[in-house]
Amino acid sequence: MNTVATVAPGYTLGQLVRYMLRLGTLGFGGPVALAGYMRRDLVEQRGWITEDDYKEGLTLAQLAPGPMAAQLAIYLGYVHFHILGATLVGLAFVLPSFLMVVALGWAYTHFGGLSWMQAVFYGVGAAVVGIIAMSAYKLTTKTVGTDKLLWGIYLTLAIVTFITESEIAWLFIAAGLMGWLWRAPPKWLHKGGLHAFAAANLPMASGVLSGIDLPLLAQIGVFFAKAGAFVFGSGLAIVPFLYGGVVTEHHWLNDKQFVDAVAVAMITPGPVVITTGFIGYLVAGFSGACVAALATFIPCYLFTILPAPYFKKYGKLPGVKAFVDGITAAAVGAITGSVIVIAKRSIVDIPTIVLALVTVLLLWRFKKLPEPVIVVAAALMGLIAYPLLHH
Repeated sequence: MNTVATVAPGYTLGQLVRYMLRLGTLGFGGPVALAGYMRRDLVEQRGWITEDDYKEGLTLAQLAPGPMAAQLAIYLGYVHFHILGATLVGLAFVLPSFLMVVALGWAYTHFGGLSWMQAVFYGVGAAVVGIIAMSAYKLTTKTVGTDKLLWGIYLTLAIVTFITESEIAWLFIAAGLMGWLWRAPPKWLHKGGLHAFAAANLPMASGVLSGIDLPLLAQIGVFFAKAGAFVFGSGLAIVPFLYGGVVTEHHWLNDKQFVDAVAVAMITPGPVVITTGFIGYLVAGFSGACVAALATFIPCYLFTILPAPYFKKYGKLPGVKAFVDGITAAAVGAITGSVIVIAKRSIVDIPTIVLALVTVLLLWRFKKLPEPVIVVAAALMGLIAYPLLHH
């Protein structure tokens, strides 16, 4: 059953794969920018994808958990070339940035102790706090707005993330259920029963899973699959999740290494979520990087191709929308809480305070300023300032 596109495409799968490889190699600026490039190039300039198909892909990418830009790319591959197209396009989009973070992981592992590497990340870490703070602000105004229910969910998650310094997956589901039951309560609700029982037992099930001691690669796989399955909207939503598991729970990385990993995601093109490959490399070498990246992207791939044929039919139902609104508010709240957690680690002195504030001001003043430009400038400032302050 395929309801996506029936007209023969005016391009080949090879052309689309080559386009995605290039976008994955050169596409800076985070998920919203990447989605914008796809619209400009594939809808407006080349006419390969219709406006309707693009809009549907974008809505599905925002509704389903996982990195938005990667899911949009996968959906656009699915439009004319179905599962083969979705798979090849997804790989082409993610592969360039994966190879870059593995190379950076290798360099970081071998040269991480060198003062120039520390100096670079001293500057970049502070700029990253500014970038995430600005993203959190934009996401808050866009997704939460003036909605009282969503503000309640948002503030709860921001406070919980700040206090526990970790991700609590079932709270995201609870937020979605709350939005759904409050906004568009289903007919069976007054009957109660099975669904209420299932919701009540979700936290218990995730607790049982985390108690099992698995070999390291299996642990990496399970943890990153969970992260990939629970991250909504911006790629930055994965940051509080990863912090909770990687630093607080498993102690795979220390605070400084974690902030450096987020910085690596900022300086490489492609999806922000590819930082999982870098983290995997630091924890367990190349095999760790492969397992972490695959585990993060497989849920987002499945969440795109499985609902694609049905999405035209059910995507606009009020219940679905209310559920997603609740989860999105929770995700943005968690990002906001994590800004403070990460700031505590990266903002260590006057220069780093100044760098973070200047980053926010620049992004505020110049809306089109690409984030990698700020990151490179911060790295150069770190190279100059760090040796002077730590000689």
